[in-house]
Amino acid sequence: MGSPDVPISERSTQPEADTAALLEAEVDEAIATCGGDVRAALRATLIANAYLESEVERLTDAISTGFARGRMRRPPQLSV
Repeated sequence: MGSPDVPISERSTQPEADTAALLEAEVDEAIATCGGDVRAALRATLIANAYLESEVERLTDAISTGFARGRMRRPPQLSV
């Protein structure tokens, strides 16, 4: 339940701080992978996200309703 030498008030924020630090490290890694170009890192992230969204849609269409037992709901369609 946390380290005994860390006050309870700080324990609740520790996982959030760890998550934030991990996220910052991943952002730095993505930028470094793209040669320091922030726009290229953002572009790569958007492309990866679009691919993953299409995979979720494809897999959602492929799963049978009986197997999912109604747990799979279609996300609302965005009108652009």
